[in-house]
Amino acid sequence: MDLTARDASLCAVAVVGPTASGKTAFAIRLATELGAEVVGCDSMQIYRYMDIGTAKPTAEERAAVPHHMIDFRDPHEDYSAAEYAADALPVCREIAARGRLPLFCGGTGLYLEAARTGRHRPELSSDAGVR
Repeated sequence: MDLTARDASLCAVAVVGPTASGKTAFAIRLATELGAEVVGCDSMQIYRYMDIGTAKPTAEERAAVPHHMIDFRDPHEDYSAAEYAADALPVCREIAARGRLPLFCGGTGLYLEAARTGRHRPELSSDAGVR
C-alpha cells in the first residue's frame, strides 16, 4: 500500500478487522515471515494503562516482533486521526530504513486511512459541544 503522495515509495501491509478476529496472532506470524515490524492501528491501544478491554498484544507477543504505536499516550489526552498519521508515518519510515516492512495491525480503519491517504489534517479542530 502506498501511504501518501509524498511517501509514494513507502509501502506497508495491513491486517485489519473486527475485535477478536485474530489480527494480532496473524500479524505476528506474517511479520515473522516477511521481516516486518508491527505498527499498532487501534484507537484504544495507543493509551497507557488501558489494558483491560483493548486486546493489546501481550508482553510475549511484543517480544516476538517489534511493536510501535502502542502505550504512548495518556488516557486524558485527546488524539486524532491526523495526529496518528503524523506519528505513524515517521515510524514507518524508520522501519523501512532498517530494511524491514511496516505492518499495520488494528481495528481503527480511520487511523489507517489517515496514514494511507493523508486526508486528515490537524488544523481541522473538533467542536467540544458536538462531541
